[in-house]
Amino acid sequence: MRVLRVMLRALSTACVLLVGCKNAARPPPPPEPAPRTGSEEARLPPLRPVSDFSTIADPQARSIALFTEAGRVITHPRCTNCHPADGVPRQGLEQRRHLPAVSGGESGHGPPGLPCTACHQAVNLPVVGETLRGVPGNPKWALAPAEMAWVGRSLGSICAQLKDPARNGGKDLARLHHHMAEDVLVAWGWNPGPGLQAVPGTQRAFGELIQAWIDTGAHCPEP
Repeated sequence: MRVLRVMLRALSTACVLLVGCKNAARPPPPPEPAPRTGSEEARLPPLRPVSDFSTIADPQARSIALFTEAGRVITHPRCTNCHPADGVPRQGLEQRRHLPAVSGGESGHGPPGLPCTACHQAVNLPVVGETLRGVPGNPKWALAPAEMAWVGRSLGSICAQLKDPARNGGKDLARLHHHMAEDVLVAWGWNPGPGLQAVPGTQRAFGELIQAWIDTGAHCPEP
């Protein structure tokens, strides 16, 4: 265990030093969204099941209500932090700019010489001691491209983007559902590591809400 602690502290220090050497001048940051408050440790209420929306007679209104419930996952910082417009990932419920300072680069996997995998591994690294909180990890860890930006956007704007193949990675609604319900990087939101608040519900419940939204016409809330 002592060896693991030493290795993780060394990794954290190496990442900070490496980023400090690679940083270049950056443009002024865009306006930040209002920070969220509340403890990272607090558990959120589960997602409402699809059956809760069956009493809404109007299909469009039911579709919007279903997406609004699914939006509790989509707009949670665990998800939006990797969907910035400026290429700079965010951290925490307050969506602070990533420290140490990094960018996603052209590919979303980090600039040449400083890939995200320099610090983010295939699994979450554990918390060690009182100063090293842990490093999130996933085999597909990457930053979303700018056209998929969610930070600071309304749920209606995000919904319109998700339906647009030019801004969702070329996905039709069936592929979009598969991404939401099956993708392992999306699944990370329910397993972000010790001390970090997970998104509400389960990926299965989230996928069911997305499918029901599609089945009722995939209508969006007002932007």
